[in-house]
Amino acid sequence: MIKTVEWTSEGVRMLDQRLLPNEEKYLMLRSYEEVADAIKNMVVRGAPAIGVSAAMGLALGASQSVGTSVADLEYDFKFMCKVMEATRPTAVNLFWAIERMRGVFAKAKAQNIRDEEEIKKLLVEEALLIYNEDIEANRALGKFGGELIRDGATVLTHCNAGALATAGDYGTALGVIRGAIDAGKKVAVIADETRPFLQGARLTAWELAKDNIPVTVITDNMAGHVMKQGKVDCVVVGADRIAANGDAANKIGTYMVAVLAKQHNIPFYVAAPISTVDLATPTGEGIPIEERDSKEVTHVRDHQLTPEGVDVHNFAFDVTPHELIEAIITDRGVARAPYTESLRTLVNARSAHAP
Repeated sequence: MIKTVEWTSEGVRMLDQRLLPNEEKYLMLRSYEEVADAIKNMVVRGAPAIGVSAAMGLALGASQSVGTSVADLEYDFKFMCKVMEATRPTAVNLFWAIERMRGVFAKAKAQNIRDEEEIKKLLVEEALLIYNEDIEANRALGKFGGELIRDGATVLTHCNAGALATAGDYGTALGVIRGAIDAGKKVAVIADETRPFLQGARLTAWELAKDNIPVTVITDNMAGHVMKQGKVDCVVVGADRIAANGDAANKIGTYMVAVLAKQHNIPFYVAAPISTVDLATPTGEGIPIEERDSKEVTHVRDHQLTPEGVDVHNFAFDVTPHELIEAIITDRGVARAPYTESLRTLVNARSAHAP
């Protein structure tokens, strides 16, 4: 079982994904600042994993607060939340997890809990609950999505939406593939390399190889060619934020894959936990798109690829319009168009069962 992020008595233990596939190294993060830096600097990535990591980082920071009152702890906690919010703007799970943690603090105050140590304990418990819920959600999502994959299918995926992008174990897009395999189906995967950070070539291929799932890596600009050759039966990708109308933000290049899938009449599926659905954002136009350091494009590790001084864009995400998406697979079921109705129904169903 891949453990992307883990709570320990010493701190937050995290797999450094920047070093994969060549080195499997775990970091012990001993402060909320170290967790925030790990999120910002791509030690951990993937919307669900970012949310879990943020919750653990806040729990860790709160547990280390030296304040002697609830007011002191609240002051520290509010500052920690602002630091955590500034790490990655696109992944809505980050903000969802922070709000979950804020809610615990607000509820404790409303219940007139005056022992700051008790509130610290409640925050740790909530972070662990978010972690366990994510693993359960991905298992459920995988089962729903696995039913959509036919026996003998070849699935194309973009970026990494596997165990490494979640709390661990199953994943979202790769959870669908694992769900199909668990149901007794034979499935092979084509993984786009996913420039510039190479999450497909480095991470998806590493995960699938560890699980003995057949995987072939292609460059991003080969996707249309392999589709035209009839080598792709469906596309399954993850998401970092899904708008109320079904527009989905995922790693840069996903929109291009969706357009190609539409041209070749190949089903294009998005897989994400319901926490990735942002009903407060009506359409994809309202999703903030992170732009990262140009060096990720101009260099591969320390090797420079482009001439010195040229202009570079490094958009980390793009938005796939809902009309290109065959279905959105969540842990509460499969949503289909019209997404404004189906996604709201699934979100409300989850809320009805929330504690």
